[in-house]
Amino acid sequence: MTDRPLTLMAVHAHPDDEATGTGGVLARYAAEGIRTVLVTCTDGACGDGPGGVKPGEAGHDPAAVAAMRRQELEASCEVLKVGHLEMLGYGDSGMMGWAANDAPGSFWTTPVDEAAARLADLMRQYRPDVVVTYDENGFYGHPDHIQANRITSRALELAGTAPKVYWTTAPHSMMARFGEVMRELGADWEEPGSEEPEMPEIGLPDEEISTWVDTTGFGGQKFDALAAHASQGENIFFLKMGKEKFTQLMGVETFVRVHDTTGAELPENDLFAGLR
Repeated sequence: MTDRPLTLMAVHAHPDDEATGTGGVLARYAAEGIRTVLVTCTDGACGDGPGGVKPGEAGHDPAAVAAMRRQELEASCEVLKVGHLEMLGYGDSGMMGWAANDAPGSFWTTPVDEAAARLADLMRQYRPDVVVTYDENGFYGHPDHIQANRITSRALELAGTAPKVYWTTAPHSMMARFGEVMRELGADWEEPGSEEPEMPEIGLPDEEISTWVDTTGFGGQKFDALAAHASQGENIFFLKMGKEKFTQLMGVETFVRVHDTTGAELPENDLFAGLR
């Protein structure tokens, strides 16, 4: 036995990603006394500027956007009661195909081993029992999400640790319900992959999801954490639902377990199954 607290480390690409896929588990496990660590890899400088101004448009100041998004990230962490925020500070690479992909200092162009070494140092420091990040396609093909997966996998090798490892995902049943809700709200919503059939389908069939964590009791915190990223409100379409419908639809967070040493049976309803 050890006095070291059970620890959850979430590795995310941008400010606001922490709330979308893991806001519920970060809030829930913090409330249960588990130490929560958020690693944010980029500065978010390719996000919207004041008034919704887009990258490349007049009035978009990447440095100012990055500074604003850091403040919003800190506010989100306060809402979710995240214990430790670590920012790697790489340049936001923008969407796949943007010029920002190849800009000096972008996360996408950073050698995997270089970024992984920094993350491995954090893993040695915090010794997480559970690590969460994206799948190999970054959930929806974003270069910074893909890179987060790559450096996390490599960092685990470098750190020589063997925590439970999870990738965030979404069940197809939830994606279908989400589409229905967005259309009810008048949003221009297409089913993922409908316009680009060559793209990998978002999410997984329900039966392929290993871990379903009930975070209904923390839906309000998750909503408020997303709302803290006010500068990106135009892109955070979840907020259009309102807190009650959001909590009903987003009250379970789902994952695929990709590494385990506990032997906990699947499906499971707790990222820390087998550890406590």
